[in-house]
Amino acid sequence: MSDPSAAAGPLADLTVLDVTSTFLGPYCGELLAQMGARVVKVEPPEGDIIRYVADERHSGLGPTFLNFNRGKRSVVLDLTTDAGREAFDLLVDRADVLLHNMRPRAAAKLRIDAGTVLARNPRIVHCSAVGYGAAGPYRDRPAYDDVVQGVSGLAAVQGGADGDPQYVRTQMVDKTVGVMALAAILAALHERSVSGRGQAVEVPMFESMATFLLMEQQGARVYAGRTGGTGYARTASPYRRPYRTADGTIAVLIYTDAQWRSFFTLVDRRDLAADPQLATIRGRTERIDELYRLVDEKLAEKPTAHWQTAFDEHAIPAMPVNTVEDLFADEHLAAVGLFEQVDHPTEGPLVQARLPWTFARSGAPVLPGAPPLGAHTAEVLGALGLDEARIAEATGKPHHPAGETEAGPPA
Repeated sequence: MSDPSAAAGPLADLTVLDVTSTFLGPYCGELLAQMGARVVKVEPPEGDIIRYVADERHSGLGPTFLNFNRGKRSVVLDLTTDAGREAFDLLVDRADVLLHNMRPRAAAKLRIDAGTVLARNPRIVHCSAVGYGAAGPYRDRPAYDDVVQGVSGLAAVQGGADGDPQYVRTQMVDKTVGVMALAAILAALHERSVSGRGQAVEVPMFESMATFLLMEQQGARVYAGRTGGTGYARTASPYRRPYRTADGTIAVLIYTDAQWRSFFTLVDRRDLAADPQLATIRGRTERIDELYRLVDEKLAEKPTAHWQTAFDEHAIPAMPVNTVEDLFADEHLAAVGLFEQVDHPTEGPLVQARLPWTFARSGAPVLPGAPPLGAHTAEVLGALGLDEARIAEATGKPHHPAGETEAGPPA
């Protein structure tokens, strides 16, 4: 007999209030849901703005929203009303985690700031995923992914030493910081298991991405008192790119001493294999443009399949370049079952990626589709003891008993 808890997920005992919108916060909340947490998405009456991105059916369930909010419960609350506030406080009482991505001033105005929330529930982990840390002068500035790509240095690195700054063509900041927020929440939950107390956790986008970038780009500035010398030569090379083959494109990274020796043999450049400077990573780094230009020239001479076979034989990391469309036919992704078909009650059959991590004992749940706006309001708030009239007030909608309209009772 199968264990019914085997697919519950490692976070099955946690309740999360996801008071976020757009990408960063919803991605963190989605990862928590995919690991089994009960995630209640608290939305204003107009809903999360990404409900309407590429919304072909005008249902408030566009493809982006469907992917970032799968398995969550949608509760509509108007936090500017007394009834909305009362309902939210009852949710806070029962939650393990509150996640929001509002600027400090806005969070304080709606009373979802850490001080207010922790005073009510001292065991809660309160995570604010914000643009800029509260201790700095930028704290109340708005921030989106593109803006933080710019201010963090990422766009300049993408543009290269002599090029115009460029954005990464995905929400790199939002999704990276979303994973960082997940890590911070899990760390705070672990600490709570020891201390019994919750705490405030702040995960700022700017500081997170500056740290992320500097790990390999700081260069000589790691030494106190030094100026200049930043950057990482290998990633800055104009020849670092997917390489054209005779019939396609391949991504390859030749990195270790052994891998370079193998490559020099494959392209019949034993003279380079014998060059003492190229025998070390330091020497190769000084001549990285020359080496990557050689790779660029040589790979164009033969088809992708030839290079893939050769690189596999010599343990050189390489794979053909996929388009986004290619991912759905990739044999490896098919073999590991990355894509699941989900029957959505309003949108029909959906194809969505599962949690890419595996847990041998606790598993991970197969989540239902993302919810229509307010789909779980009555269920969740009713379980808290609120009646229909109070629920209607909490959502900012007038409540009319049967037969009564806004104009008054029937004549």
